[in-house]
Amino acid sequence: MDTVDVLVVGAGLAGLNTARLLAEAGLDVAVCERRTSLETGIRTTGIFVRRTLDDYELPHLGPAVRRVLLYPPSGENPVELLSPRDEFRVGDMEGIYATAVEEAERAGARVSLNASYPAKSTKARFTIGADGARSTVAKSLGLDVNRQLITGIEEVYPVRTGATPTFHCVVDPRLAPGYIAWVIDDGEHAHVGLAGRPDRFTAPLPQLLRRFRDSFPTPEPTGPVKRRGGPIPVGGLLRRIVSPQGLLVGDAAGAVSPLTAGGLDPCMRMSELAASVTSDYLRSGNRYVLEHYDGAAMRRRYLLRSQLRRGLSLVRGPGLAEFAFTLLRTPPGKAVAKKIMFN
Repeated sequence: MDTVDVLVVGAGLAGLNTARLLAEAGLDVAVCERRTSLETGIRTTGIFVRRTLDDYELPHLGPAVRRVLLYPPSGENPVELLSPRDEFRVGDMEGIYATAVEEAERAGARVSLNASYPAKSTKARFTIGADGARSTVAKSLGLDVNRQLITGIEEVYPVRTGATPTFHCVVDPRLAPGYIAWVIDDGEHAHVGLAGRPDRFTAPLPQLLRRFRDSFPTPEPTGPVKRRGGPIPVGGLLRRIVSPQGLLVGDAAGAVSPLTAGGLDPCMRMSELAASVTSDYLRSGNRYVLEHYDGAAMRRRYLLRSQLRRGLSLVRGPGLAEFAFTLLRTPPGKAVAKKIMFN
């Protein structure tokens, strides 16, 4: 049996970034991923926000998006939000994952695809769960698991619209109960999708996506259409995310904004903290080091967004959503919308 210092379960962005940092710190690191290819089973839209773009060098990014349009269920009189700065870029996640694998392996980590967990041939001193919203590692280590989830579906394809890069957000509880439907057209690629509470969907997700495409102007594809999707945790950071046997990062830890469901920025930052704590713990053997990875303490940052999430879940009909947009069109409402979308 192969013995390693750290076994990272899941080759998403959180897992690969953590593995690279640990390998660079001189630890023996293995990554196991149950998928046979990182080009399949992608669960993220790939929207990177300004804060991430400012702090990290990321490859394979599309044109900058500075314009957001918020639509009520009727689609009439949308609220336009403009920023003087580059607020979003949508990444080619296939390319980003490929680069992340190369960097992790260059640092010394071993990345194995089509490898299940628990790993039959690998024994680890410490296990890191980066295996998504329904983490197997969390259950194995007796840590908290995500219980508040929304489910999403998205189609991604190349376009040649030449349009001003725009993020279209549609609030319609008939299509996306408790969340939104969206179209991101950056002039090179289009992302068309929706997500919401699965207990309130009125039809299967593919059917709702077709209904959305039929009711909202979407760009025509100039190449193959790829579909992605899956569960998204929206309950905020979990409380118990570390033990002497391992810890959780990314979606497995619930490190996703309860309101916007954005998880790429938290996964990048959390992977740095996870790598630092893991390295210090394995070198010192001091269990008190693990207290620096306290989910209950970090969870406080999500409280306001959790409250706003509960408010969004109360919007069950188009009438209430239309009324909410009368408030959004006021100067204070627009200021709040800008703060949510651009911060």
